[in-house]
Amino acid sequence: MASSSSSSNSAFRNGSSSAQRPLKPVTASNLKSSSFKSRVHPSHAPLPSFRRSYPSTFSASDDGVLGRVRVAVRLRPRNAEELAADADFADYVELQPELKRLKLRKNNWDADTYEFDDVLTEFASQKRVYEAVAKPVVESVLDGYNGTVMAYGQTGTGKTFTLGHLGEDDTSSRGIMVRAMEDILTEISPETDSVSVSYLQLYMEAVQDLLVPSNNNISIVEDPKTGDVSVPGATVAEIRDQQSIVELLRLGEAHRIAANTKLNTESSRSHAILMVQVKRSFTGREDALSSEIDNSSHLVKPSKPIVRKSKLVLVDLAGSERVHKSGSEGHMLEEAKSINLSLSALGKCINALAENSSHVPIRDSKLTRLLKDSFGGTARTSLIVTIGPSPRHRGETSSTILFGQRAMKVENMLRIKEEFDYKSLSRKLEIQVDKLIAENERQQRAFDNEVERINQEAQNRIAEVERSFAEALEKERLKCQMEYMESVKELEEKLLANQQSHDRDDFINDNCNGEELGPVSEEVSDLRKLLQNEIQLRKAAEDEINKLKGQFEQFMQPGAGGDTEIIRLHKILEDEACKKRKLEEEVVILQSQLLQLTFEADQAKRYLERSGSANGFSGVDSLMSQARHSQFKDTINGQKAPTASLFEHVGLQKILSLLESEDANVRIHAVKVVANLAAEEANQERIVESGGLTSLLMVLRSFEDETIRRVAAGAIANLAMNEANQELIMVQGGISLLSMTAADAEDPQTLRMVSGAIANLCGNDKLQMKLRSEGGIRALLGMVRCGHPDVLSQVARGIANFAKCESRASTQGLKSGRSLLIEDDALPWIVQNANNEAAPIRRHIELALCHLAQQEVNAKEMISGGALWELVRISRYCSREDIRALARRTLNSSSTFRSEMRRLRIEC
Repeated sequence: MASSSSSSNSAFRNGSSSAQRPLKPVTASNLKSSSFKSRVHPSHAPLPSFRRSYPSTFSASDDGVLGRVRVAVRLRPRNAEELAADADFADYVELQPELKRLKLRKNNWDADTYEFDDVLTEFASQKRVYEAVAKPVVESVLDGYNGTVMAYGQTGTGKTFTLGHLGEDDTSSRGIMVRAMEDILTEISPETDSVSVSYLQLYMEAVQDLLVPSNNNISIVEDPKTGDVSVPGATVAEIRDQQSIVELLRLGEAHRIAANTKLNTESSRSHAILMVQVKRSFTGREDALSSEIDNSSHLVKPSKPIVRKSKLVLVDLAGSERVHKSGSEGHMLEEAKSINLSLSALGKCINALAENSSHVPIRDSKLTRLLKDSFGGTARTSLIVTIGPSPRHRGETSSTILFGQRAMKVENMLRIKEEFDYKSLSRKLEIQVDKLIAENERQQRAFDNEVERINQEAQNRIAEVERSFAEALEKERLKCQMEYMESVKELEEKLLANQQSHDRDDFINDNCNGEELGPVSEEVSDLRKLLQNEIQLRKAAEDEINKLKGQFEQFMQPGAGGDTEIIRLHKILEDEACKKRKLEEEVVILQSQLLQLTFEADQAKRYLERSGSANGFSGVDSLMSQARHSQFKDTINGQKAPTASLFEHVGLQKILSLLESEDANVRIHAVKVVANLAAEEANQERIVESGGLTSLLMVLRSFEDETIRRVAAGAIANLAMNEANQELIMVQGGISLLSMTAADAEDPQTLRMVSGAIANLCGNDKLQMKLRSEGGIRALLGMVRCGHPDVLSQVARGIANFAKCESRASTQGLKSGRSLLIEDDALPWIVQNANNEAAPIRRHIELALCHLAQQEVNAKEMISGGALWELVRISRYCSREDIRALARRTLNSSSTFRSEMRRLRIEC
């Protein structure tokens, strides 16, 4: 016993181990004097209501409201001494972690059952304990709340191991302090955020600094106006990485006072308190609102950043002990009294809070003064109660569990008080109103930004066009300027040449008029003589010409009447020549046509003779010759032969019979003839009566040639324009054939013909269900993969026809339920192409949207799919007045659309 007493005097915890491992000193660069606030710093003032509205991450009650006080119980594993003594663990305590219950047996037939937020067995890992007890508190601290984690229990039950173990040899055994700091350092941003800590111990009712042991008996100051509690003399260390916090905790643990008792060889004789201050930078109110509704948008403009401060307090309470069991005496006895006194004061405060007492004895101990805000307000507190497995711990375990039960009652009392706190309810309602206003403002900003973006794009396009026009104008101006400069240059060259010629003539004249200079003067005189002779000859020629002109005039005067007859004869000759040229041109044309027909006939005969299809050739030859002969004959008469005259010269049955020919060329020509005939409405009835529709469907079903399928689909599309023919196409399985062709074809022209045929069928009210059941709608939507504008136009026309028939049936009471187009997932494509650049596609899609919106049952899905905005756009900006009026009438007639527009503040 004397050895125990002597060891308690000025003994430090883990002193022996710390002597073997050198400590890294904490320099003055990362230590500074400061004071801790027990509440959130007033710099949080811009967001007081939003701080309260953050959901806690603690356990939920039955009504879904998350609590602020959490209590867990942990059972320490048996040590070697207890295993050797074979302690009767099962008869003493029984854990039911799946039910979160603990049974404490009084005797063999009676036991008390207690419920906690978590029950952790002796096999629970340190990570499991941290996630269940401390991690929710750490997350709340990162969200801006104050948080506290306390370990309470009898001495020797593993409180320090649970809370402060460093785990340097085995990282899996790290305690709550190390893991909490790891999570905080992971979540913060080193550039904008900061973390600072102080490590204190409360020993014999004196606050001491574990980082600087000489700094002891630190005073606790409480602001009488705000109630803020500060510790002015505490040392603050800035934390930047995990290694620095481990070194700091090791330093503080080495300075913590411990002693050897009968119950624990290293019994803590002080309460260790690690205070962590977290400062995080955020943008202003708008970002807080965005995080509240979890719907942040890139359209929200950044605002002035603010700093959010919060505090995490980790408390390793000294173990409660019974003196007669621990064997404490002398100075250790005084330490035990001080520990039990402070723990008793903490228990009294918890009891007062649990019983909703008007007076809470906070000032009875410095421990309760330091932990003033741990129970109540918006603080998050987690209490882990540790118990031992040995039967000798039975009495202490019972009192420890009762302490935890009283702590759980604090949460219930806080919830009851909050339910009757009308001021809090008013704040909550105010927060909800602020959220709705902020959401509305965000949507309005998004709409305004979108309008601004569209205006900006329009201005950019206008500026680009103006720039292009200016560049073209500048190029034209430069071109004209260059041409002008070239013209000026040419004129200057000509002027210079003329000046040089004129100067040369002047020089010659001067020399000629001057003195004769030898041989040159003789040559000049000879040239003068020749020039005079030429002048005389020219004058004689001019006189002769004038004489002849006079004689000609005398000759022409009496013969005026003869000239008129000559002119008339010339005109007749010219007319005859013109007629002759026309006749020659007609003869040439007829000769070329005759040669072409003869060449085609000979080529067809040679081809059929080589292929051995003499019978097929005779049918085609007679057909082609008769058709060519008729066309040739009509051409000679100056008339164009209509396609329908084939009925008269050849016969439709013969044409249809050639569709089954074995020769591919014959089939292609026959299909083309039938398609041309079907293009004229007057021939369609005769084609159908003669079995032409059946033959075309057979061709579509039997042959894989892309040309035959394309022409056959075009002919079926022409026949499908007649309502009577549409039912025949349905009866003969035409919808399935067209759907299969749409799935197999890749050629845009084939898909255009097939989509046109299905689009014509979509306009029949009687074929709606049949068209959908045989895959017509899905085939129509599948053809958009082509991307060709003509195909997309036919698809849009089919959807518009189908939606119109559905709307008409719904109005007449013949149909109920959602649109089949919506059930086949056509709405996303419709909304996506509602503002297509191609006018035909856009017009059909706008009509389809209006018809779908006329069915009230489609309104909710259209709103969720974004169709409401397109309807509003159509009602405002559509180029056609009838479609704009239809869209406005549809929006105003639907109660669902009206309600949504009122919510979004949209005026139609």
